[in-house]
Amino acid sequence: MIDRDAERRADPVIFDDFDADPASRVLLVHGDRVLLAEQVDGSAPAIELLRPADAPAGSLRAYLGRGDAPAVAYEVRVVDDETAAAVEPEEARWVGLRTAATQLDELGSGLFVEALALANWHASHGFCPRCGATTTPVQAGWARRCDADAAMLFPRTDPAVIVLVTDDDDRLLLGSNALWEQRRFSLLAGFVEPGESLEEAVVREIHEEAGLAVDRVEYRGSQPWPFPASLMLGFAARIAPGVDPATAKPDGEEILELRWFSREELAESWGGVTLPGETSIARWLIEQWYGGPVTAPDPAPAWSAS
Repeated sequence: MIDRDAERRADPVIFDDFDADPASRVLLVHGDRVLLAEQVDGSAPAIELLRPADAPAGSLRAYLGRGDAPAVAYEVRVVDDETAAAVEPEEARWVGLRTAATQLDELGSGLFVEALALANWHASHGFCPRCGATTTPVQAGWARRCDADAAMLFPRTDPAVIVLVTDDDDRLLLGSNALWEQRRFSLLAGFVEPGESLEEAVVREIHEEAGLAVDRVEYRGSQPWPFPASLMLGFAARIAPGVDPATAKPDGEEILELRWFSREELAESWGGVTLPGETSIARWLIEQWYGGPVTAPDPAPAWSAS
């Protein structure tokens, strides 16, 4: 686990102290990828953690906090194409979160998610949304200040609901998104709109994407998903009394196909259906309903949170 050590962010000498501490470690982010350490003698994949003096300055640095060992502090530095190539030209060692999440330990994956979310936010907030002036990173990378009027901008997270819908026979509803290849199915999901509760978002999204009324909405869990700045909020819902499951109809824009699955049908569907990756909350919700791991002849790739 990571102690984000928020009280240190306002310290004006935090980066000086970080650079002077021999126990400090830096991870590098390039685009949406992190640098992995070179594997030796069958060692498990891990993020390359550099000493501050050995890491390039980068276009952005942000303090991430401390790990389970209080003496170890972490920060992320964002590097451009030229710098990334100079540090490590072997492309295979620069790995995206969808791939790395299945390989890294809890600390490594937690650092990656936090670092990527911050990097994505900074990349889209170089200018003040109110006046258009440039902004400057402050508070150890956890805020930006407008260079014109000193207004402060802070990172935001976009909440999205992802819903395990069942019918009165406890069958599971899965949909295929227009952006995916054929035969890829997952739970229905969508962003929460302004002025809307999470429960209202669940009901609206299922009605919009599947034409079904649902109720008995229950929160199940959450997963940060920094693509670019989402928080996936997992729910379960049951179709409303009197609703015929056969009336489910894809909206034809986001969702092109809908299918109901019993547990037996889902188990028999491998080879014809690809489910979400094993690190996604969608897969976790499906397996909560299924009653255990859903196994396949060839493991499904970790491709999406939804």
